[in-house]
Amino acid sequence: MKKFIKRAVMVAVIAIVVVWIVTLFAPRARHIEYGVTFSYPYAQGLSLDWEQAYVAILTDLKPKYVRLSAYWDATEPQQDRYSFDDLDYQINEASSRGVKITLAVGRRLPRWPECHDPSWISGLSKSAEETAQLSYVETVVRRYQSNPNIANWQVENEPFLSTFGICPPLDLNFYDREIALVKQLDPSRPVLVTDSGELDWWLNASARGDQFGTTFYRYVFSDVLKRYWTNFYFFPWVYRFKSGIVELLHPGKPIEIAELEAEPWTTAGIPNTPISEQMKTMSLDHFNTITSLAAQTGLSPQYLWGAEWWYWMKQRGHPEFWDRAKQLFNQ
Repeated sequence: MKKFIKRAVMVAVIAIVVVWIVTLFAPRARHIEYGVTFSYPYAQGLSLDWEQAYVAILTDLKPKYVRLSAYWDATEPQQDRYSFDDLDYQINEASSRGVKITLAVGRRLPRWPECHDPSWISGLSKSAEETAQLSYVETVVRRYQSNPNIANWQVENEPFLSTFGICPPLDLNFYDREIALVKQLDPSRPVLVTDSGELDWWLNASARGDQFGTTFYRYVFSDVLKRYWTNFYFFPWVYRFKSGIVELLHPGKPIEIAELEAEPWTTAGIPNTPISEQMKTMSLDHFNTITSLAAQTGLSPQYLWGAEWWYWMKQRGHPEFWDRAKQLFNQ
C-alpha cells in the first residue's frame, strides 16, 4: 500500500511538473483586445431591426474586431444565383469604421443549426454538393478579397465538434480541400480554424490553417443532469496548457478565443425564456466572472458571443450588459 501511495504521489508530481512546463510555452498577450461575433439571422430571431442593432454595436461599443458569416443559404438562395446585399452592408459598415473583419465561409458557421444549408442542395449527389459548396466559397472569397479590412478567413466553424449542430459527419479530405482552395485564392491572408475549448484537445484543428481559435464556455445546461451546470473544472490554466501544446507543435501560430460566452445558455431560445431564467447562466456577475477568467488565459483577441442579446436586453430595461461590454471594448 505504501509503495502504491508513493508511486501515485510520484505520478501526480510528474504530471504537475509536465503541465507547468507546457504552460510556460503558452502565448500570453500583454493586453487583451476584444471583438464580437454578429449574426443577422440571430438578431432577426430576436425580433430586432438587425441593421440598427449592428450599427449600434459598431458605433457605441466600438469593437476592434468583428466576426461575420457568409451563410450559404442566405448568400446563394438559388443555385448559381447570389444575394450579397446583407453581407455587403455588414462588411461596408465595419470597413468604414476601420474594424478588422473575420469572415467565416463554409457550410458550418456560427449559430444554430450550425449548418446553414440552402434548400436546393437536398437533391444533389455528394459529389455535386461538394462542387457547389466549393463554388460558393470561391465566389465569396473572390468578392471580398480586395477589401483591406478582411483580416482573415474562417473556414467552417468548429468542424471537429460532432456532438453539436444539425450537420453531416465531417469529411476531413473535403475540409482540407476547402482550406486549400481559400489559401490558393488568397495566399496573403491567414485561414482561421476553430475548435471547442471544452470538448477537444485542439490537435486536429490546430494542425490546419494559419491561426487557431477556441471557445470559452462556463455556464451551460447539462443534458445528462437536466439542469444548469458550471464548468468549475475548466480553469484558465487548462486553456493555457492546451495552447502550450499548440505552441510546441506549431511554434508561433496565433491562438485566440473565437467565441467567449457572454449570453445565456437556454434550451427554448431567448424569446421563449423568462429573463429571470436567463440570469441563471448569464447574470452580470457571471459576465464579469467569465471575462475575467478568459483574460487569465492570456489569449487575444477574444470575440464575445452575445452582442445581439445585450442589445435585446437593453431594449427591455437591462442595459448593464451593454454598458459592461462597452467598458471592455474601450479599456
